[in-house]
Amino acid sequence: MIRKLNARPLFGLGLCLFLILAASVLLAASSGRKVYVIPIFGTVDAGMAAFMERAYQQVSKDPCGLVVIKIDTFGGRVDSALEIVDILLRIPEDRSIAFVDKKAISAGALIALACGDLVMRPATTIGDCAPISYTQEGVEMKGEKFQSPIRAKFRALAKRNGYPELLAEAMVTPEKVVYAVEMDGKRLFMDAHDYEDLRPADKERITSKKTVVAEGELLTMDASEALDLGFSKMTADGVDEMLREMGIEDYDQVPIEQTWSETMVRFIESIAPVLLMIGLAALYMEMKAPGFGLPGIIGITCLAIVFLNQYLVGLADYLELLIIVLGLILVGIEVFVLPGFGVAGFAAVICIAVGMILAFQGFVLPDPAVPWEGELLLHNIAVVIGAYLAAFLIVLFFLRYVLPLFSSSREGPYLKTSLKDAHADSSETGRIQVGDAGVALTYLRPAGKANFHDDLFDVVTEGEFMPKGTPIIVSAVKGNRIIVSRREPS
Repeated sequence: MIRKLNARPLFGLGLCLFLILAASVLLAASSGRKVYVIPIFGTVDAGMAAFMERAYQQVSKDPCGLVVIKIDTFGGRVDSALEIVDILLRIPEDRSIAFVDKKAISAGALIALACGDLVMRPATTIGDCAPISYTQEGVEMKGEKFQSPIRAKFRALAKRNGYPELLAEAMVTPEKVVYAVEMDGKRLFMDAHDYEDLRPADKERITSKKTVVAEGELLTMDASEALDLGFSKMTADGVDEMLREMGIEDYDQVPIEQTWSETMVRFIESIAPVLLMIGLAALYMEMKAPGFGLPGIIGITCLAIVFLNQYLVGLADYLELLIIVLGLILVGIEVFVLPGFGVAGFAAVICIAVGMILAFQGFVLPDPAVPWEGELLLHNIAVVIGAYLAAFLIVLFFLRYVLPLFSSSREGPYLKTSLKDAHADSSETGRIQVGDAGVALTYLRPAGKANFHDDLFDVVTEGEFMPKGTPIIVSAVKGNRIIVSRREPS
């Protein structure tokens, strides 16, 4: 007998699956569009560029997410700013918004214009992106060689996102004069050369003319001026108000903050010259002292921190590591194999200097087409040489004023009976007396060997380090110890 198939269980199962699927769709729809808020604050540096790369990797996984760059910066390194701009250009124009929270000056303005839209909080400012350098005379503005590539970048960003190109260029070049003219009921921006080239008939069609940027000035706008000149899309008190004015109501705001490690990396980058100076001073002291001890550990640790930090921000690589490691190997040869300071020590200094200079920049040789790379190379050379000189002065100060304190006498209390008149004669001290002149046969650190009367003696200085061959004189004989000092030329 053939039984009929009961369809009720199958119908119930299908209904359950349909309800589960519908609920999932509704739940996903109710979660809203994600708005990623990425802060740009403080000095624009390599650490900030590394943070932006990490943030982009996170937001790129959401093809529908909106990216808001919250800016508060006076600017910083040109190369880091351009790297951030390249990262932002990977985001589609309709998905990126620059929100000026307080200020977007210099490199901050370049970053702001890389976004598809610009929104500013009331009383905030944007602009002034002329390349400058700091000299002994003060702030010096770079010439056309530096301005030209940056101006071209501003022009390209303005063209991409619909900002006035002439005004964008006026943020970089103080010689550019820009007018706002009313012609046939439309407002146009012209520089001085374009205005002078107009035909008389065209000039008669102009109903008003206003100087927006005067000669010798750099364009810097507040929120209302940026809105009037066509840069800012609106003025809003915060990100929520901005999104509401844009008609975006169903959204989830996702802040992307720097991690503690990224904050630490940026802090170490700011004090890297100081760590470099301490590391070099410690290694120099290790080369002057016998064996391997605390100065060597401190020196290697400081250099390792600086290098690892530069590696994390993407400036250092294996080439720099190999050069620095070679320098440290030469330091070891100088300490353990060839005491004193000779060819190995000098080569170690050169290797560590070259490795650190390369670790502070993302290139080996500067590109002539990128003028700020040459400036950065000179700056890095100055930082490393300055660290070497400061380290040398620190070592001299330590050996002259600090180290003798550890060997000086200390006040009592003492026992009333002392061994003042006691002595122990030895075969060496019996053959030498105070005032005898000789020469150091080894490096005195502070102990070593010396030659007196064509005979070999173990001697010790009063804390002073003396190289081999130094003329010396016996200043005291205490028990079995022969104490010497540097002999002044007669």
